[in-house]
Amino acid sequence: MLDIEFIKENKDIVAKAIKDKNRPDVDIDRVVALYEERKAKRQELDELNHKRNEAAQVRDAETGRKLKEGQAQMESELESIERDFRLLMLQIPNVPLADVKVGKDESENVPIRDSGPVTKFDFEPKAHWDIGQALGVIDSEKAGQVSGARFTYIKGDLVMLQFAILTHALNILRSEEKIKEIVANANLSVSTKPFIPVLPPDMIRPSVLNAMGRLDPKEDKYHLQEDDLYLAGSAEHGLGPYHMGEVLKADDLPLRYVGYSTAFRREAGASGKDTRGILRQHQFDKIEMETFCLPEKSRDEHELLVAIQEYLVSSLGLPYRVVSICTGDMGFPNQKQTDIETWMPGQSTYRETHTADLIGGFQARRLNTKFKRDNESKSEYVHMNDATAFAMGRILIAILENFQQADGSVKIPSVLVPYMGKEVMK
Repeated sequence: MLDIEFIKENKDIVAKAIKDKNRPDVDIDRVVALYEERKAKRQELDELNHKRNEAAQVRDAETGRKLKEGQAQMESELESIERDFRLLMLQIPNVPLADVKVGKDESENVPIRDSGPVTKFDFEPKAHWDIGQALGVIDSEKAGQVSGARFTYIKGDLVMLQFAILTHALNILRSEEKIKEIVANANLSVSTKPFIPVLPPDMIRPSVLNAMGRLDPKEDKYHLQEDDLYLAGSAEHGLGPYHMGEVLKADDLPLRYVGYSTAFRREAGASGKDTRGILRQHQFDKIEMETFCLPEKSRDEHELLVAIQEYLVSSLGLPYRVVSICTGDMGFPNQKQTDIETWMPGQSTYRETHTADLIGGFQARRLNTKFKRDNESKSEYVHMNDATAFAMGRILIAILENFQQADGSVKIPSVLVPYMGKEVMK
């Protein structure tokens, strides 16, 4: 949620952000008018309460009764104003940073660097669904019989590879020495504090998911109607609210968490897209990073998360490129979004495998997550960032396709061999 004072002073900027993000129009003048009406009504209510107290002191029962009736009416009016104001405020997206390109959709995203040449073969590379079926590690047919389309059984060595990736990522993110190395290589001025591993809940209340700015589009989420809970679409949906309603200490920031969970998505808008293989599933596993930091460190924290993502992908020996996401393709609560796309030789294209979202104070204001600096009574909203460490299905695809051999086997990235106890899947 944006600061109402910012909205009042920058109505044109807010209106432009709504348009540039392809969001439904919001009447900004109406938002400001409701805010002023709310403020005036609260003042009237305070004055009425003062008069009630005066009447009580002189034991003027008749005046007290009339004032109480007026108070009930005024509180009802205030409640209606509050509801309308909040509903409109929740529809306003975050404002992109000045260096974010204005663009209509993903076709206008901007590649900014790459890791170098892509993988070359002296044979025709296969797509992961053919490799996985031949190795007996991907079975979408059986999963289709059990659960329907866009579900998959992952088996054998591919399961062990997934948990090897998980262990590898956690070992890096829990190590201050590794974070120091990444910070130094990226030439960043940021804390080297490591990440705390978390297994977050997979079910989230609608109000909390809405506070995260991740409830819409609802049609892409699984809703448990009887319990009024949503299945999480990402581990960060459960990590972001961890400190909601809290006032943190500035000295404790940044707070960094890495969560591992199953993600559930209907893929409602993906009819006919990527129907083969495990790229776009209703159920998949992800490792996600979430950080809480001082406002002045928000941009640096975003750059750190991107640097960590590049380190993780590079450690597996996978070709990739870093892409700056334009306004029309970025998330509702994002100020800036940077993706990593990994080369998929079986499909002869780059595919998005990682996202890093700079949120600023937008989610924190909705979650009421604050901090206090030393010797200051006033609290401020923390700034939040989230980023993918590994989306398991997609990184498994990248390994299968980039490390495939002519005989149908798949080499295992060298950093994962100690966890796997073997060098080749065959």
